[in-house]
Amino acid sequence: MEEREKKHEDGIFFEEIVKKTKTGITFPKYLRENLFEEEKEIFFKMVVPKEKDKIVLEILSEKQVKEFLEEKKVKKPRSADLQAKKKPLKSKKSIGPTPNWGKYFVYEFESKDRVLPILESAFYKFAETPINLEDAMGRVKYALISFLSSTKTENAKLYYAIERFLIDVISQFNQPNLIDWIFEKIVPNIESKFLYELAVLDLVEISLKFERWEKAELYIFHVLKNIDEYPKSEMYNIMNSFKQLVKKVKYVERSDKIDILLKEKLLEYGKGVEDIDYKIQIVEFLEDLKYVEIAYDLAKKIQLSLPPESMKLEKIRQLVRRLHSAPVVSKRNSSIDFEDD
Repeated sequence: MEEREKKHEDGIFFEEIVKKTKTGITFPKYLRENLFEEEKEIFFKMVVPKEKDKIVLEILSEKQVKEFLEEKKVKKPRSADLQAKKKPLKSKKSIGPTPNWGKYFVYEFESKDRVLPILESAFYKFAETPINLEDAMGRVKYALISFLSSTKTENAKLYYAIERFLIDVISQFNQPNLIDWIFEKIVPNIESKFLYELAVLDLVEISLKFERWEKAELYIFHVLKNIDEYPKSEMYNIMNSFKQLVKKVKYVERSDKIDILLKEKLLEYGKGVEDIDYKIQIVEFLEDLKYVEIAYDLAKKIQLSLPPESMKLEKIRQLVRRLHSAPVVSKRNSSIDFEDD
């Protein structure tokens, strides 16, 4: 194919004939190298006139993209219409992995019906052999950018749904390399303390599944930091966060550093709270995680602090007896240094 570069008075920088393939149109290498920075995300506005005789691509900055989407937020994007009109991928759905929409869309949001067909097409790109990761992730990025609204809560639900989608992709298609991308590109944009915490907990779980110990340690550190940011008047939320964290890690192998993080934080709250029910609940968390000696010591201190007439005395006695006879479990070694920025 003959390539012609034109930097003359007609204003054309580049000109070449390209052919559409089954996967689309590829920018020639020379053009990519001269127009696009490798590490920077590039956005285009695509325009097709009524005559359908040309495709116009305009390079936009991230700020221009947000302004354009804000103007068009009431109107359904044209490309999303095209995605919605596509026929279901029946042949692909009949064999192999399939999307689990109930797992992704835990919380309803306005643009769900427009996001779903795009994620569906991305899912089956991930399912291809060999996988076209760039194409699949391009669709995911489009869904992240194209359906943002002016409402933080709606955006948080969108980000969380796509995070859950990618977590399932990682699991079904063995793509643990996407864990970092989720943490860097999606999680920081979730402007909801509750959904942010759930998203990081999901990363803890998938990291442990793939034995990415240091990543799991880092994400647990962020969950614990998020717990510390609750005011002490919201002990119910604090205890619920601990409950969700314990649920994610209690049945899996954990590194020594994870155990240190969890032991220290649970013990800190176990000694700090005044409410006996919360103290007992923390002892039970320690027991669930097989931190038997620490759980026993804390339970014994609670027992000794209770007056003889306390209604909680018998419950804590039973707990102390159970812990006294429980086996001690050793753990794998690992370490990572954390600094609170």
